[in-house]
Amino acid sequence: MKTMGISQFKTHALKILDHVAKTQEIIVITKRGKPLAQITPYRTFDMDLRPGRLSEALVFENDVVSPLGEDVWDACK
Repeated sequence: MKTMGISQFKTHALKILDHVAKTQEIIVITKRGKPLAQITPYRTFDMDLRPGRLSEALVFENDVVSPLGEDVWDACK
C-alpha cells in the first residue's frame, strides 16, 4: 500500500486515479502524516446468487425434537 500527501494528490489527482485503475493498487492519502482517505480500485463482484448453492454444506439431523438423554449432558452428573 502506497501513501502520499494530500497536496500531491490534489496536484495529480487524475493521473493518480488512472494509475490506481490500471495497477489495482491502494493508495492512502495523508494530511500532516496522518491517514485521511484511501483510494481503492473499483471492482465488480460476480457473485453466484442462485438459491441452494450451499445446500451441500449443511448437516441435517434426523430428529431435532426428541430429548437427547441424560448421558449426553455433563451437568446432570
